[in-house]
Amino acid sequence: MGGTLLTATLTNGLRCIARQSPGATECCGLTFNSGSRDEVVDSDHGLAHFVEHTIFKGTSRRTGSYVLNRMESVGAELNAFTTKEETTVYSLMPAGNFRRAARLIGELAADSAFPERGLQLEREVICDEIDSYLDSPAEAAYDLFDEMIFAGNPLAHNILGRKQTVMDFTGERCRRYLRERFTADNGVFFYLGPEDPQKVFREAEKAFAALPLQAVGDRRTRPQLCPPEVAVQDNGSHQAHTVMGVEIGGLHAPDRHVTALAVNILGGPGMNALLNLALRERNGLVYTVEASTALYSDCGLMTIYFGCDHQDLERCRRIVGRTLDGLASKPLSERSLAAYKRQYLGQVTLGQDNREQTALSSGRAILHGLQPPSITRTAEKISAITPAELRLAAEKLASSTLRTLTLV
Repeated sequence: MGGTLLTATLTNGLRCIARQSPGATECCGLTFNSGSRDEVVDSDHGLAHFVEHTIFKGTSRRTGSYVLNRMESVGAELNAFTTKEETTVYSLMPAGNFRRAARLIGELAADSAFPERGLQLEREVICDEIDSYLDSPAEAAYDLFDEMIFAGNPLAHNILGRKQTVMDFTGERCRRYLRERFTADNGVFFYLGPEDPQKVFREAEKAFAALPLQAVGDRRTRPQLCPPEVAVQDNGSHQAHTVMGVEIGGLHAPDRHVTALAVNILGGPGMNALLNLALRERNGLVYTVEASTALYSDCGLMTIYFGCDHQDLERCRRIVGRTLDGLASKPLSERSLAAYKRQYLGQVTLGQDNREQTALSSGRAILHGLQPPSITRTAEKISAITPAELRLAAEKLASSTLRTLTLV
């Protein structure tokens, strides 16, 4: 997505990124380097997600009703989400509403009140969300795989937390979380839209001046992955929902682009992905199979998911192994590799045409010390990959022992 892109650091230390891009919509928000991974005490599990839900319940000056209607009244969306490493509050809006959004988001981040009535209502909502997740074995398989592979590290636990911890969170604990984690030096402000970046930065100085200045110290430790393991858990499922995975480099790994291409060839969204061809098109064993990466600040995972009939589980696992081995042992021709590159870059281009996702990705990149997403830069990295480099990446994936978790 074209347009002038500028970065700045505000007086209080908050990093900012603004991309000027013509259009009828604009997007802005705050993203903080704080997620479920930072919940190092068991009683805090689910706190980041709980704060994300309840940050909209009002401030010391504004009611919850005011917060909900402030952006909705102009047709905009006010939203938030939590990951293992980030919490983000943002708005997607018709152009011309940036000042309104920035000031509201700044007030929420610095001064949310977390009134008890709002907390109690949201506790019930989140407990329902936990039940809903437990009713979805495909989603549960991923979380249980993380619990297995990251055992002993905060990366292991579910973002939603447990019902008991959710019911115990108080307004004071939420307010302390904001003071400790939603700080200027721990966050990034991002903007994408038609406004001039310098005007955006001037407004940001006012909107986010009240953010606390210094975050609590970094308590993250790099996980030691569990020994190779094949685990089966009884969930009463009609299918065998399986996640198989290996460790890869994280956000800063120098080989992340070639790994991304290799994983896309294996199990990306295209129907011609190798695993889809092998498991579904040729053998009719699965409805869904996908390979994906989860990149963290200091580590990463490549995972393969499929759901199959119980009696087909071992056959599917063997086919996955053979497909990995095949990509590692049989070099692609220049022509085949060029076709895969073109397909991958086409998918990236479609993704970057989404203004909301481009804005969110830019904020996350700056948060972790990376360059903001650029289709030109990505195309240069992908185009430079040779068949030998692709094969080496596939060999790394194939030579690592796949850890496996199956819900049956």
